[in-house]
Amino acid sequence: MFKLNLKIALRNLWKNKGYTLINIAGLSIGMASCILIFIFVRYQFSFDQQFENKDRIYRGVTDWKYSNGSVDGSQGVPIPFAEEMRTEFPQFEKVAAIQSGRGVIGVKDAEGKIRFKEESSIYYTQADFFDIFSFTWLSGKPHEALAEPNTVALSKEKAALYFGDWQKALGKTIVFKKNVLLKVTGIFDDQAANTSLPLKIVVSYPTFARRNLKSWSWVSSSSECYLLLKEGINIHDLDAALVRFHQKVYKKSSTGDGNHHSFQPLKDIHNNSTYGNFAGKTMAKKELYGLIVIGAFLLLTACINFINLATAQAVNRSKEVGVRKVLGSDRRQLVMQFLGETITITVIAVLIACVLTEMALPYLKELFNEEISFSLLKHPVIFLFLLVLVILVSFLAGFYPALIMSGFSPALAIKNKVTVNSGGMGLRQVLVVVQFAITIILIISTLIVLKQMNYLRQKPLGFNPDAVALVSVPDDSLSKSRYDNFKTRLLSLPGVMNVSYFDTPPSSQNVSETNFYLNGKEVTDFQVRTMSADMHYFETFGLELVAGKPLPKSDTTNAYIVNETFLKKVNISAPEEALGKLLKINNATARIVGVAKDFNDKSLHEEITPIAISSDKASYYNMAVKMESKRMLEVMKEVKKLWDVSFPDDVYSSNFINDDLNEYYDTERVMGILFRVFSGVIIFISFIGLFGLISFVASQRTREVAIRKVLGASNFELVKMLNGSFLLMVFFANVVAWPLAYFFVRGWLNGFAYRIELSIWPFVVAMFISMVTTLVTVSLRSYRAARTNPIDALKYE
Repeated sequence: MFKLNLKIALRNLWKNKGYTLINIAGLSIGMASCILIFIFVRYQFSFDQQFENKDRIYRGVTDWKYSNGSVDGSQGVPIPFAEEMRTEFPQFEKVAAIQSGRGVIGVKDAEGKIRFKEESSIYYTQADFFDIFSFTWLSGKPHEALAEPNTVALSKEKAALYFGDWQKALGKTIVFKKNVLLKVTGIFDDQAANTSLPLKIVVSYPTFARRNLKSWSWVSSSSECYLLLKEGINIHDLDAALVRFHQKVYKKSSTGDGNHHSFQPLKDIHNNSTYGNFAGKTMAKKELYGLIVIGAFLLLTACINFINLATAQAVNRSKEVGVRKVLGSDRRQLVMQFLGETITITVIAVLIACVLTEMALPYLKELFNEEISFSLLKHPVIFLFLLVLVILVSFLAGFYPALIMSGFSPALAIKNKVTVNSGGMGLRQVLVVVQFAITIILIISTLIVLKQMNYLRQKPLGFNPDAVALVSVPDDSLSKSRYDNFKTRLLSLPGVMNVSYFDTPPSSQNVSETNFYLNGKEVTDFQVRTMSADMHYFETFGLELVAGKPLPKSDTTNAYIVNETFLKKVNISAPEEALGKLLKINNATARIVGVAKDFNDKSLHEEITPIAISSDKASYYNMAVKMESKRMLEVMKEVKKLWDVSFPDDVYSSNFINDDLNEYYDTERVMGILFRVFSGVIIFISFIGLFGLISFVASQRTREVAIRKVLGASNFELVKMLNGSFLLMVFFANVVAWPLAYFFVRGWLNGFAYRIELSIWPFVVAMFISMVTTLVTVSLRSYRAARTNPIDALKYE
């Protein structure tokens, strides 16, 4: 029976090649899109899932709850946090601090000369970290390898890079920041790309100079702490102890404002953009859920398209159904036959979809900058997804047409007098409304996403990032003594307009915040973001002062400039009132000499932070070079030449600040591309479905059209008659889509502190596009039906 049904299915598919091609094209494109979305979403949810104790691992994080109700968060914790956790929370089996850093790594040859150097991230890590995370150690043991100062463990990749063969690395020495010798005491296996902890160089924690810092007011995103919960304990059991902990270390009531710590599950780190991580990779769950919804829309649209085309052919196969019933076939056998045809089409479509996926995968990798794989051997869950996809699509797309066709009366079917609910808002019309509602929602969403991204590009940030290059500079004492000479030589280059030393540019996600005193009184309502810069910082970045004067020339903190948001937080109404007030930050006390006009110091997702800027040469590790825009490339070549001469023992690194700013909105850029692509796919599939439905209506109303034409109806009148119901369906689709689209895009825009105002125009444009495209598509098919010779339709009557 199976062989017979398969033969009949293939014969019918070949007989109706046009419909078969449209069905397979719609399904394969829709399924390929779903496969791509599944591969990417699976990869994003796989982050940090390779560790054995993943369900018991937590990270300590810091939140600031301000009196106005706003909340800010950081992945960092105060340095004494880890030690306090060990003392106050016996519920944790292991606690480990980890501190990120960066500097030049050098490898010497047999004669003691540097033969290789690179700038790299390093991590000062307590040995207990490797009891929490199940790294594979190839040589050495973590508690022995990282017990003493000036010891380091390398990943297999780094060990091979530095010493040619990782097995030869043990016992060798590398140089960090030109004067710190680190002995290699351990080698661990390379981590997969899907991790928030891209550790390649791990230095023993006793080597970290600030490990004994006792301040609870200083929080940096470079200081993290991981905790392993004991088995059988729920993390919420620690809530009461956490309240007592806050009261102890911050000496205030649990309801007061200030630092609040909580425990973030490991599985949440990659999918929570509030805090960030060392890998610098996050993908918010709402973005992934948005992709899943788009995938569901694509699948649903493809299935609706299939149903419409299948029902359009149903009448043409009525005689076949009638003959089979007369010969003894029951309804169950007919349903299985038609479902078999659907499964055949679906299997062919999924095979083509796999080919399309392989073709599109390189573009997806480039778009997301991730190592995404479509390997059934590495990821068997993909094969399971394909199997579920075939079953789901076959059932959704094939069950209704199978029921319709198997239910024909044999007497009417043989006489070719079967009709299939051509009037009223039947299921097919409802499906078309749903299909076009999905299309219109995506059109509106795409228009608003593109408009918001354009707004982000054009919104004034309060400073001028154009033609400004950021150049890393070494921060050791010898290099700092060369700063002035290097700056003087740079300013002599044609095309260089200004140069400034600082720690972070005006807009940066590298945030250091701390408590402070104003006129001798501690302010506990909020923390201030600290930035260090020289006297040319404002001029180089085009920052404006609303009161006071720029920072004086100094290598140490002898003055502060605060921003307007700082004044609002401390309830100072006029900028002039702030001048001369004493500000104490991290034991450095100086007067406020200026007030800066607010500038966006982070991405436009977030509000402007209260900021205090001071001079502190010890904190400088970046330099900004403001250039003439027409001479940027030639200037940067000369900058590198001078840099190599001034700092021969270090590694040159530079980038443009505009590139850094664009990275803030990389997720939105990617989502904008995906919306455009998938909107195009859904529009394509939807209008194939529309073509199928107008074909069905035209075939059902062939005699009516012929009679009207014999009675004198013109082609225009016939096209108008056939078009009316479709335009009405698209209008209903807009009525359904508008409120849903408004709900979705409003929620998305709420993720930005600065956003466009929603207007009626994207909705009107979506309606115009859907109505005009429908009119063109339907008119072409209707005109063809109207031109049919009436004799062909009526000659058997």
